[in-house]
Amino acid sequence: MPKNVLFTSWYTGLGGGETDLLSIAQFLDPSQWTPHLLLPSEGTLADRWRSQGWQVHITHYRGASTYFIPSIWARFPVVERMAKIIRNNDIALISSEYHTLPMIHAAAQKTQTHIMWTVHGWWFKPHVWQKSFFREIPIVARSHSIRDGFLGTPPFISPEKVPVIYSGVDTERFRPNGDARQSERYKLGLDDDALLVGMVARFQEVKGHHIFQAMAEHILRQMPDLHFVIAGEDTFGVAKDEHYRQQVLDYAQTHPVLRERLHYIGFRDDVENVLTSADVVVCASEFESYGKVNIEAMACGTPVVSTNRGGPSETIHDGETGYLVPPNQPQSLADKVMLLLSDVTLRRKLGERAREHVMKNFSASQTAQAYQHIFNKLVT
Repeated sequence: MPKNVLFTSWYTGLGGGETDLLSIAQFLDPSQWTPHLLLPSEGTLADRWRSQGWQVHITHYRGASTYFIPSIWARFPVVERMAKIIRNNDIALISSEYHTLPMIHAAAQKTQTHIMWTVHGWWFKPHVWQKSFFREIPIVARSHSIRDGFLGTPPFISPEKVPVIYSGVDTERFRPNGDARQSERYKLGLDDDALLVGMVARFQEVKGHHIFQAMAEHILRQMPDLHFVIAGEDTFGVAKDEHYRQQVLDYAQTHPVLRERLHYIGFRDDVENVLTSADVVVCASEFESYGKVNIEAMACGTPVVSTNRGGPSETIHDGETGYLVPPNQPQSLADKVMLLLSDVTLRRKLGERAREHVMKNFSASQTAQAYQHIFNKLVT
């Protein structure tokens, strides 16, 4: 009889971390584990989760900030509501993220339920009053960059006690697809042989939409027939992100060249079609804790040019499976993109090697198996 595992997410949209959660649940062995999901409200993630036939449990709560005090948050009323969900659904194990952890950990203690958590961002640096709390709970990190940033210097937990499990992708969903490539280009009014550079990211300044636009301006001076496409939205409804979004869109729409060559297409739940339609995919972020879109594009056989700060330096072999450049340097991005656009053989070789790299090291099934190993170890 399969055991019930309760995943948690304070975010209800569908960013990289939430997509990752869906893929882990999808590739768990259903004979061993049945996934459940705890959320503070309805949203796209809940809809996608239910579409798989899995249960979603909604109970309103405010996500923890980086300054939370464990002993205080453990007394919040939501803890008892969470404990009730655990009891009523015979949850054997909880797999949490950061923002839910102070409450769900207290609920796990009340119900004597096993718990672990995954750190997704290197900016979650524990304060002195939190370190004993984090030492008590098994941790997994999304990348070595995330782990090193979270543990600090010197590390307050031995790095050997914090395994790294890279986020994987469904290599059947994310694959080269000629029909999707043709269809996406038709939507943009492009010929099959038109050159297209893509980006997929939610609107946050750290994601570098403004850097991508500056890169596009550099390239268009030398390759005026080129087109660019950006998919993504203001996923989490944060006022600061919406302001940034409007600034970026206003600039693109009033620019005499970009308004004709740069296509913003909003949120897409079939992002694999966007990635496979591009000749090159760019990650212009100031930093990426992991950089899931890079892996997705590589799985599609599309060569990637990415900034190198954080996770991309671990997942991309510079010059072999893609290119890496320093952040905040649109000219450097432009140089590598133009190198690829000018050489179809190079694009094909890098794309093929990139997909092989993902198949070998970053498949969703490998990620799920690694989690399942930890799950089984904890409950036994």
